[in-house]
Amino acid sequence: MNHDAHEPMETLYDGPWLRMVRRGRWEYVERTHGDGMAVIIIAVTPDDKVVFVEQHRIPLGARTIEMPAGLVGDDHASDTLEAAAQRELIEETGWSAARVEVLLIGPTSAGMSNERIAFVRARDLTRVGQGGGVDNEDITVHEVAREQAPAWLMQKQREGFELDLKLWAGLWMIEHNPDGSKAD
Repeated sequence: MNHDAHEPMETLYDGPWLRMVRRGRWEYVERTHGDGMAVIIIAVTPDDKVVFVEQHRIPLGARTIEMPAGLVGDDHASDTLEAAAQRELIEETGWSAARVEVLLIGPTSAGMSNERIAFVRARDLTRVGQGGGVDNEDITVHEVAREQAPAWLMQKQREGFELDLKLWAGLWMIEHNPDGSKAD
């Protein structure tokens, strides 16, 4: 039995986006808005290219390759997972989805954070802008032929990019539902 779970919580730091807390001997981070939820968007263009984003991530001190993603409730108090996915996909990539489907929700780093992420599959994409993000996000959009995506990702890693490990789950969920059945 974990005795720390019954200890009172002590706030070590409380910022506009994150709070660091201690409960017993356990230190962890909580997101302070949007119920700690984020979305990761699995998007494939009409010509069968997977949409990836590249950006510098300060905590890693490196450029990363990720699928489009963003916080739920990020300046939108009544946000839904679907609305956040639609908004972030357009902001980051310039693609709009006619429909989005929430596939799976779960923790990203259960030992360090209360953050949960929802995998959202975006369907029927239409180009509506250039993407690149907002507020100086400096996002580079990559569209890679689906059959070449894993090899392209490994090449990016050899070039020094950090790869979000959720990429491989996202690639699998292009064609599969979380239970293993074929996506329609």
